[in-house]
Amino acid sequence: MRSKKLAMLVILALLNLLYMKAPTSSTLSDDNKPPFKQNLPLPRIKPPFKQNVPLPRTRSATSRSIVSVVVSDQLEKEESDPLVPPPKATKSERISWFRRKLPELEILKSTTKSKRFHGRVLELYNKNCSAQFFMVWLSPAKSFGPREMLAVDTLFTTNPGACLVILSNSLDSPRGSTILKPLLDQGFNLVAVTLDIPFLVKNTPAEAWFKKLKSGKMDPGSIPLFMNLSDLTRLAVLYKYGGIYLDTDIIFLKSMTGLRNAIGAQSLHPRTKRWTRLNNAVMVFDLHHPLMCEFLKEYSTTFDGNRWGYNSPYLVSRVIKRLGGHKPEYNLTIFPPDAFYPVNWLKIPSLFKKPATTREAKWVEKTVQEMNKGSYMIHLWNKVTRKMKIEEGSVMHRLISTHCTVCGNITESHT
Repeated sequence: MRSKKLAMLVILALLNLLYMKAPTSSTLSDDNKPPFKQNLPLPRIKPPFKQNVPLPRTRSATSRSIVSVVVSDQLEKEESDPLVPPPKATKSERISWFRRKLPELEILKSTTKSKRFHGRVLELYNKNCSAQFFMVWLSPAKSFGPREMLAVDTLFTTNPGACLVILSNSLDSPRGSTILKPLLDQGFNLVAVTLDIPFLVKNTPAEAWFKKLKSGKMDPGSIPLFMNLSDLTRLAVLYKYGGIYLDTDIIFLKSMTGLRNAIGAQSLHPRTKRWTRLNNAVMVFDLHHPLMCEFLKEYSTTFDGNRWGYNSPYLVSRVIKRLGGHKPEYNLTIFPPDAFYPVNWLKIPSLFKKPATTREAKWVEKTVQEMNKGSYMIHLWNKVTRKMKIEEGSVMHRLISTHCTVCGNITESHT
């Protein structure tokens, strides 16, 4: 079946080249609250020749490489595009739409490739890792850009001997290997693995929810399903393996290898200084930690696909608030914002600007010193900063320059 499908894609790719059909593309980032829009195809360009031109029997090496890339892109698009429900659809309309889409969703299935997940994770973690890190990337491989590369680069620079598994169907591919090659060439213990969600949720509190989702009997919500699957995956992988989960829009400043059972506050009450919101962009938990089990229960029983953040930062916040984070059996540390989120999303742009005055230069110097001393990392809030240039001499440029190994495209990492 797969070979037939691939052959069909080859034919479609050749037709695309011959008839100049305009491609459509989309990406899914793991930004906080990205503004997803329904993809609209570009208008077709009328070919300057007849439609019944036969396919050529032979192709040059250049043509074969172009076809290969087009086929790769089509396969990647088919397997990795975000699921964006029809705008303004009612609950019943979304359920009907999702049922039609279900057969196409490879990510919900256990395949020959995904069944290697457990073995490949164990193979990496048998290398005497100083720490076990996880990231999730459910977007196309081509959108894993310089910012994400800097995140991985600074992770290994500040955590030597660590191991990182990127749960990603798109990066577990020839294209993904090419993208990650500069990091792999440094000898970093890094692997991209096609995730097996059925395996990850098996025998967890989220298994019943996942079965209901696959039955097509529940509302997937108006938020792209890949966002909610990312939230589920990070909880399930930490529960089953233990370690450290991290978003991909982070710059690392300090080793995390000594941390256990920790989560960070994003905001504090101005008077009491107690946390008002936690964030799940960084989580450190032991294998089968009871709080991870509670998070999975909460996800399964209160899932709401229509409210951004409800199944992610708001989920961990309400569970810990309800259960209390200071129980001895949890052995939980809740870090203040300075540890993981030293700059909020409203103020983060100031870190990208080079100083223009002596006063600004002093502020840059002071900020760099404070962050190097008191922060494990900086969350970049990609929704705000993805297209911002990191100017040379800025706080961000100075911090990245002293915490990276490959250090590629720092000032050109915006997209």
